[in-house]
This record gives sequence, C-alpha cells and structure tokens, in this order.
Amino acid sequence: MEPSSSSSGSMKVSPLDLMSTIFKAKMDPSNASSDLATEVATILLENREFVMILTTSIAVLIGCVVVLVWRRSSSQKPKQIDLPRPLIVKEPESEVDDGKKKITIFFGTQTGTAEGFAKALAEEAKALYDKATFKVVDLDDYAADDDEYEEKMKKESLAFFFLATYGDGEPTDNAARFYKWFTEGKERGEWLQNMKYGVFGLGNRQYEHFNKVAKVVDDILTEQGAKRLVPVGLGDDDQCIEDDFTAWRELVWPELDQLLRDEDDARTVSTPYCAAVLEYRVVFYDPADAPLEDKNWSNANGHTIYDAQHPCRSNVAVRKELHTPASDRSCTHLEFDIASTALSYETGDHVGVYCENLDEVVEEALRLLGLSPDTYFSVHTDKEDGTPLGGSSLPPPFPPCTLRTALARYADLLSSPKKSALLALAAHASDPTEADRLRHLASPAGKDEYAQWMVASQRSLLEVMAEFPSAKPPLGIFFAAVASRLQPRYYSISSSPRMAPSRIHVTCSLVYEKTPTGRIHKGVCSTWMKNSVPLEKSHDCSWAPIFVRQSNFKLPLDTKVPIIMIGPGTGLAPFRGFLQERLALKEAGAELGPSVLFFGCRNRKMDYIYEDELNNFVNSGALSELVVAFSREGSTKEYVQHKMMEKASDIWNMICQGGYLYVCGDAKGMARDVHRTLHTILQEQVCLLLVSETI
Repeated sequence: MEPSSSSSGSMKVSPLDLMSTIFKAKMDPSNASSDLATEVATILLENREFVMILTTSIAVLIGCVVVLVWRRSSSQKPKQIDLPRPLIVKEPESEVDDGKKKITIFFGTQTGTAEGFAKALAEEAKALYDKATFKVVDLDDYAADDDEYEEKMKKESLAFFFLATYGDGEPTDNAARFYKWFTEGKERGEWLQNMKYGVFGLGNRQYEHFNKVAKVVDDILTEQGAKRLVPVGLGDDDQCIEDDFTAWRELVWPELDQLLRDEDDARTVSTPYCAAVLEYRVVFYDPADAPLEDKNWSNANGHTIYDAQHPCRSNVAVRKELHTPASDRSCTHLEFDIASTALSYETGDHVGVYCENLDEVVEEALRLLGLSPDTYFSVHTDKEDGTPLGGSSLPPPFPPCTLRTALARYADLLSSPKKSALLALAAHASDPTEADRLRHLASPAGKDEYAQWMVASQRSLLEVMAEFPSAKPPLGIFFAAVASRLQPRYYSISSSPRMAPSRIHVTCSLVYEKTPTGRIHKGVCSTWMKNSVPLEKSHDCSWAPIFVRQSNFKLPLDTKVPIIMIGPGTGLAPFRGFLQERLALKEAGAELGPSVLFFGCRNRKMDYIYEDELNNFVNSGALSELVVAFSREGSTKEYVQHKMMEKASDIWNMICQGGYLYVCGDAKGMARDVHRTLHTILQEQVCLLLVSETI
C-alpha cells in the first residue's frame, strides 16, 4: 500500500488519506519522526471536520488488530500454511437420474456438533420429502483439490452449509481447505446462479469474530449468484445452540415445501416428525473370552500424520507447580516429550490433549447406571448382517473395552446434557413423572426452564441422572444419545521449537470451582496435569494422546517489527514461546525490533509465574521492556489495562511504526477492557498531537 499524498489547498482529505499518512512509518520507519508529526498535524488542522472520523477509524483499525483471545491479527498476513490434501482414492461417481431432486448438506465441524445438526436436518428431511435425495458431506471429503471443488460446486442446485467457527474467526480443520479456496480464489463472477442455499453457523458470542466463517460464506455465496433461502443461522454455544438450530430449521421447511412438494402433496401437520433415539448395536463379551484391552488407546497409533483422529502418545517429561505455597490457586508447567515421535510444532501453535475422567467421576457414573465396571462390550453402527443402522447421526464407535474404560475415556460426564439427551433419558425412565419432566425440559414450552435449571445452573450429566434416578438407558443409547463424546482440551504451546524441539510445553491453570448447584467442578485435563507423574520422577510416568493444531498467532516475519504483548496469568503462555523464539533468533544474529510485555498477576509472592525467565529475557535483549501489574498488592486493584494507560505514548509510537499487537487471556473480562483501553489511547494520542502542534 502506498502512502497517500496530501494537499495544503482547500481540497477535502478523506479519513483513509489521513490514516495512510499517519501510518506512513510502516512503509518507511525512518520517517516516523518530527517530519511525520508535522505533516499529520497540518492535515488535521486543515480538516478539523474529519478529526472525529479519524479517531473512530483508527479505533476500528485497532479493533481489527487486537485479537481478543489466543490469536494474532495484523495488517500483514503470516506465511500461508499449505494445508495437507488427503489422498483420496475413489471410483468415478455415477449420477443416477431417478427423477428426484438432489440436496447436499455440507458440514465443517471441530467437535461434531455441526455434523450432528447436518445429519439431523437430513434425517427429518428424508422423512418429510420422499421425492428428494439428501446427502450429508464432509467438506474435506467433497473434493481433492481446488479444481474439483469448483467443478462439483457449480453443479449443486440446492445446498445447506453447517459451519463452525473457532478462535480468531478461523474455520474448522475439515473446512479449512474449502474455506481457503472459497474466500481466496480467483474472481468467479456470478457462477452459482443455479444454486439455492441456506447457512447455519456455530459459534460463541463471547468471542470477537462470532460466527465469522458462516457469515463470510453466506455473503460470498450471494455475491457469486446463489439465492439465499433463509437468513444465515447464528448458533450461540454460550447459550442453548440447540434452540438456535431448531428456530432456524423451522424457517427451512416452508422453503423446502415450495421446492420439493407438488400442490396436491401438502405436508400433513397431524403427523409431526419425531426423531428416533440414536442407539448403537452392542455386543457383550464374557470377560474370560474378551480380547486384551488396548492400553495405548486405539487412536494413539503409529500414524506419521497426527491429528484429532490420530493423536500421538506422549510421555510427561516434566511437571512443576508455578505458584508458591502462599497461593490458594494452582498453575502447572508441563512438558510433553515428542523426541521419539514424528510430531512437530511451530511457535504459537496449540496442542490438543486427550485426558480421562477422574476415578471419582467414573465411580459415580457406574453407580447411576447400575452396571458392573468390568462389563466388556463393543459398540457398532451396523446390524449383524452388515447393513447400516437407521439414523446416520451415530458418532464413530470406540474400540472394545470395559465399561470403566469407556466411561473414563469416551464419555463427557461433566458437561450439561443436550435436549436430545433428555429425550433419550425420558424414553428409558420407569417413573412417568420423571419422564414427563424430562420431556418438558426438552420441549419448546420448557425453553426458559431449561435455560435456568440446566444452562445457568451448569448442571452436569451426572447431576441430571441423579435427579432422575429411574432413567436407566442401555449402553447402546447411553453412549450414542445421552453422553457426548469427551473432547480434547486445547492449550497454547508455551515453548518454541528453536529452544525446545523435542518438548511441547503447556502452562495450565487448575480449574477448581463451585457451580451454582454447589457442586465442586474439577477440570478434567487441568486436574490430570496437576496430578500427573513426570518421567524425571518415575519410569512409569503419565502419558496422554496429543496432537498439534496450527494457529495464526504468529510473530511477524520481519524480526525488526515492534511487538506489543498483553497476557496476564496463563495468557502469558504463547508469549513465553514468542520470547524463546526471539532469544534464539538474537543468538543466531538476527536484529530484533522493540518489544514490550504487559503481564498481570495477583501478588508477586504468590503467582508471578516464570519470573526468573522473564527477567532473563529482558537482560538478554529478547524483550525490551517488562511491565507487570499486581492486582492484590496495593490498596487499589491494578490490572494490565491501567499499566497500558501509563505507557500510552509508547504504545502509540510502536503502532505508528507498524507494530503488531497481541492479546491473550480471558475473553469475557480482560480482553474487552484492553480493547476499550486501546480505543481510549488512540483517541487521546491523536488529540494530544493536534493540541501540541496547535500550540
């Protein structure tokens, strides 16, 4: 981008021209001096009516730069990561013209929720429209390359997209190739004029880029000629995303009625669709005849490409407590050993960790189910003759194991159950009163009660089962329809491969809190990490299946670019990796630009984590300045945003020089406060510049 030129005449100057002049230093850092200040002030004085527009525009710019949680955003894109293309061996598809309308339902999912909604829509649609064919498709499996995406997509006449967003508005792993192709490809014009479509997004309003992927795809589809059937659905996982899906789905049916039904084929209201309760086929084994249980997890196998479906077994090499004994909280530093694996990572990436439920949680589940922990069984998605079971929404089966193992590894027992799970429990409740109550909570009439009794109270699945003791679902239903699959936990990697190529470091605060019902909630993974046994203390050490997820939270490619890091508490984690990276680069002879870290904790004698390391980064030149806020030391609470105001001029100057700004931490509190503080800093600095030049 070239800096805009300005005129001293009466010609109006746009806010973009003003901003371009201010940020000229990004393209020519040597010009970020008094000459630039004089030029800016002259323009501002001659265009006073644009001052408010300017400050607001800059604030918006900073809003784009700031990443509220665990991500980096900047005016310069990082090196593009070539997404691996799966090796797909398939026979040529033969399109049989049976006279039926073809509808494709795509999904991009990270935890399986988007896939579940896609399959639920397909199942109900199949029951309602017998003159149409519905096909559910994983976006990653849809095409092997960009050309095939385009070739196949232009043939779609009716399609629905279920798209989840995570992090800084990023697509899910299985939608990444499609999203990159769809958003960054060549201009195609209105090439999708034959397509009618609907989009449902899955996100969380606590994050800045709420449902970004769904919104972007919806906009591009319209721009490229497709006709939107219903408004884009914005599912909010912070509340009840099932209700959001239900409301959006009710908008879909009238549109499909118009497209898929004849005038004499009206939909009958007297026989509403009722989704079948999902159920695996279960095979029980005599313990004496059962095969030896795989103690290494079947999905932690010998794959050389690791992902969420194929994690890598990794031993815990180091574990240490980062808080002092004076602290009433806990924070664990953990190091996974990846020396003997093909697993690798880059600075700023995330590590996904699979952990097991605590023994006490598993024991409670066994008591509520009333079954022996040694029950050995396997689950299947097909009938004995090999034909698929009805209901395509069944999650992939897990390997044969004991009930104790299945509850420990595969069942999410501490999250609140979905409404579909309540209906499954109701179907197997022997007490009619309990069954009615469960059905009411899952019904539209019980929406408000569900929101209060379940969501706001944070009731776990085990608490619900204890509340309705007559509900005893068989194992095939419990694992298919009642208990969601236990998901991996993600952590910012707090190391750099330049300093620790054979280790993945994690910095994890212990989750230990009382819920509104009085239950003490212990975080599944954080508790496991705190209690893990490291290799340095025992050869019989703890281990976990792990994998690496790529991130856009990266240092600038140019090491001389200034960086501002804001990360209180464990928000420090990725910045520790950044500073290790900068130290290694400096030792290799690289020239480093200025850097400042704003860190916050309660008390230097309790939770000042990595204090010695941070001071060493300053002394070695990897970090130019360390600014620490202690919220519990003085008479008033002091947080990172207060320290930022004290350093407002420095922050402004670094941004004017094209600096990158990173924020990592709590999305609900700290990050929003930081965003407001940056807005204030930018407004005040522009006004100060104007006043100083006027005087």
